[in-house]
Amino acid sequence: MNLLFEESGDFKAGSIMTQQGESYQVEMASGKRAKVKSKDALLQFAQPSPQDLLQQAQAIADDVDLDFLWEVAGEEEFGFAELAAEYFGHAPTPPEAAGMLQRLHSAPIYFYKKGRGRYKAAPHASLQAALAGLEKKKLQLAAQAAYVDELKAHQLPEAFKPIALQLLFKPDKNGIEFKALDAAAKELQTTPQRLMLAAGGVASPKELHYAKFLYEYFPRGTGFPAITIPAPTTNLPTAEVQAFSIDDVTTTEIDDALSVTRMADGKLRVGIHIAAPGLAIKRDDAIDAIARARMSTVYMPGEKITMLPDELVAAYTLDAGAARPALSLYATLDPASWEVLGTETRAELVPITANLRHNDLDALVTEEALAANTGDYPHKDEIALLWQWVQLLEQGRMAKRESFGLRPEQNNRVDFNFYVEDDVVSIVRRKRGAPLDKIVAELMIFANSTWGKLMADHGVPGIYRAQGGGAGGWAAKMQVRMVTHAAPHQGLGVDQYAWSTSPLRRYTDLVNQWQILACIEHGVTAPLVAPFKPRDADLFAIVSGFDAAYSGYADFQSTMERYWCLRWLAQKEARQVDAVVLKDEILRLVEIPLVLRMPGLPSLARGLQVRLDLLRWDEVDLSVEARLLEVPAAAAQALDMDLGDEEEELLEGMAGTSGDEQAEPAGDEGESPTADAGEDGESRPADAAQ
Repeated sequence: MNLLFEESGDFKAGSIMTQQGESYQVEMASGKRAKVKSKDALLQFAQPSPQDLLQQAQAIADDVDLDFLWEVAGEEEFGFAELAAEYFGHAPTPPEAAGMLQRLHSAPIYFYKKGRGRYKAAPHASLQAALAGLEKKKLQLAAQAAYVDELKAHQLPEAFKPIALQLLFKPDKNGIEFKALDAAAKELQTTPQRLMLAAGGVASPKELHYAKFLYEYFPRGTGFPAITIPAPTTNLPTAEVQAFSIDDVTTTEIDDALSVTRMADGKLRVGIHIAAPGLAIKRDDAIDAIARARMSTVYMPGEKITMLPDELVAAYTLDAGAARPALSLYATLDPASWEVLGTETRAELVPITANLRHNDLDALVTEEALAANTGDYPHKDEIALLWQWVQLLEQGRMAKRESFGLRPEQNNRVDFNFYVEDDVVSIVRRKRGAPLDKIVAELMIFANSTWGKLMADHGVPGIYRAQGGGAGGWAAKMQVRMVTHAAPHQGLGVDQYAWSTSPLRRYTDLVNQWQILACIEHGVTAPLVAPFKPRDADLFAIVSGFDAAYSGYADFQSTMERYWCLRWLAQKEARQVDAVVLKDEILRLVEIPLVLRMPGLPSLARGLQVRLDLLRWDEVDLSVEARLLEVPAAAAQALDMDLGDEEEELLEGMAGTSGDEQAEPAGDEGESPTADAGEDGESRPADAAQ
């Protein structure tokens, strides 16, 4: 005797060896034996053989008309043998009964399984819906196959055009478009990104990198909502100064300006004037919500995404030709000793007479020219006086830095500015520590330190940058961190350092400006009325959110700078280039801040200049392949950078800027005070080794 039974959703047949109680011992055609419970047994038969039964049953099942079977099944629950008798018109043979069972089991949208060998016909409405779904799925599979064929031919399907970027960065993985893109990429042995580029779904690798960033950080786009921009504050006293700014030619968010006034008693009064959007923006208003969501302006070569709406920036940027609202820090100096006799902070309207640009003045304002008092340029006398003072400020910071156990900072490295016009990039080398850089950097550090102390003295919390004194090893202790109380920044050589000089483009500075304004307006009662009170949990949330956003923006800037370095290579058709050894297998090109890793590079002295043969580079994954062509016999060359500094400022030595003087750093060790005149004295985001 043979037995047809169900096991794990499949129908199997075998010869009954023994029966004991509620179970059978069954031997399959393969010789394998199985124990089958009686509840799983569906049909006992003598003929044909188990193997023949299954084969004949499958042939019979294939001939059964499902639609007719559904019509004769009725609405009540039934057993497969009952329906087989009605369908065939006689008591079914074992193959017919087994064939009916297989047909019922293989059509779950027609017949619902109700138990072992028992079924019920699906209601008419449910069946029609299921059949429509099957037809839809069939059409979708056909469309998906057509999409795959088009993509393999590097043609973009029409349905892909409005969702091309979404498919790459935020896809519906159950959608046929994503499935088609994924399948086509696998068949072509490429990546979805490269396939989309080849098919025209993305215009260029640049757009690919940009879109990826936007989908992560600006999923709703970079535009600003329609809001009312507060009118510029005018009910302020007008300062009796002639202020000027010093920025790169591409700078539009001019946060700071300087002034020098000779007083009747022979003293000097130096003014550091910072744009004051904090006078118009209030905590938790509509513009604050925008600024807090963005946290910072995003920089990249050739363009930027501003933190604040253009209309508000235009109203508060320190453009020449008008008196602008500003928060001013005045330092009274004795020109005989350059001692700071006192400081004062005011909110006022500051007349801006000139916006000086590095591109125009860097060649004229050199250390040699200042020493010889040569050259002719605007505000020459004021710049000369500021140069004398900031050199002493730097000396004081370096002494403080050494008191913390650190060596003096090296300022002889090279920075790179990026300028992009019509997709053509220019990369310009600039040596750090040029006089104009140092003037702005030192005065911004002075302001950030002074205002940090002002908040601390008034018991008002702020957002500070602190370095040193932490727990862990040396690297952990020197990690720059953001805190809400005054703490030393050992790398800069100051007792406290609160970002306050870039409120148009950095949210931390806007927050600190509100706190400083509260101090000067309310004095000892400032802790009670300042926008952020002591131990305000929201201030900690801002610190956390800013760190995350700022780090992401800096990574993106580094990515885009690396992309433009590769575009520069293509423009120049560069193949053989000079590079300098930074560390182990890491090198940087001499002409541009492109860093590459060369596994297997022979052990070479850091700072040694070598010749490379560039084999290939890829603008999608930003990789570079090169081989060592020539190693000079000469000793290691300094190449305008000190690679032996104890902080191993590897990344800082790779720094580039996006052409906008306010491009800011990836952070931490990058807080070099003369790094490209970084508004508050900090260097740019490093182009980290890929």
